[in-house]
Amino acid sequence: MPQPITELLIKLITQNGASGDSLLITPESVGFQYLTFRVRRLIKGERFAAQTDINELGMVVLGGRCSVESSAGSWSNFGGRAHVFDGLPYVLYLPIQTSFTVIAETDCEIAFCLCRAEEQYPAHLVTPEQVEVEIRGGANATRQINHILKPEFPAQRLLMVEVYTPGGNWSSYPPHKHDVHHPPEEVDLEEIYYYKIDRPEGYAIQKIYTPDRRLDLTLTVRDGELVLIPEGYHPVVAAHGYNAYYLNALAGSARSMAASDDPDYAWVRQTWKEKDPRVPLVKG
Repeated sequence: MPQPITELLIKLITQNGASGDSLLITPESVGFQYLTFRVRRLIKGERFAAQTDINELGMVVLGGRCSVESSAGSWSNFGGRAHVFDGLPYVLYLPIQTSFTVIAETDCEIAFCLCRAEEQYPAHLVTPEQVEVEIRGGANATRQINHILKPEFPAQRLLMVEVYTPGGNWSSYPPHKHDVHHPPEEVDLEEIYYYKIDRPEGYAIQKIYTPDRRLDLTLTVRDGELVLIPEGYHPVVAAHGYNAYYLNALAGSARSMAASDDPDYAWVRQTWKEKDPRVPLVKG
């Protein structure tokens, strides 16, 4: 069920130490059907053990390097970017019913995107060389898309992308939605936006609204915060002078990214004549 509007912005968890969860949502805590999302910091040498249980997992190394030992395989010393503005990602996909242990080779920060699933697919490490980079939009709506788990990726429901928006630019624009199962034009997907800003005082602004304005909300989002998208259109703008990153995880009625534009704003696509030369913001 859609959440009350006061609960769509998820703040950081207060931490007392250098390691541990900085953010955590579950389907039960936010009213989603599929998605669990946590961000965890580990100090060098620390180990973190968990189970995927009834979820498939996409593990994104936001910064640092780690190794993973699991019942589905082992991967040594992967990662490398210091933070999300330093390069393309390493992402480890693990199937349902997998036990795993993450070993921090350096201090690191990791996003765990879990999605309820029933089918088992092979584990796979996505390396920066396998990440498809797309320059989308135009003019001051130019942004960089890092395709991580595309619809063609062998998984049941989980879809993931990273998006980089230069300061002053719009993203997820024209406003689009994916809350109705009407393929191939649109499918019903719940979604999260997990944000990083390249300077700590920076921010982005995200709007979420339904066609009937039953939901009509404008949020100020800061580094390390998360926005839930249960329904409606959801454009973003990065504050001038501050580059914004967000990690999207999506899941729903079909393994598709099909979405429909707000018809009031779809016309702007035809006005884009050039790309912003600042994009791509990060390279391999």
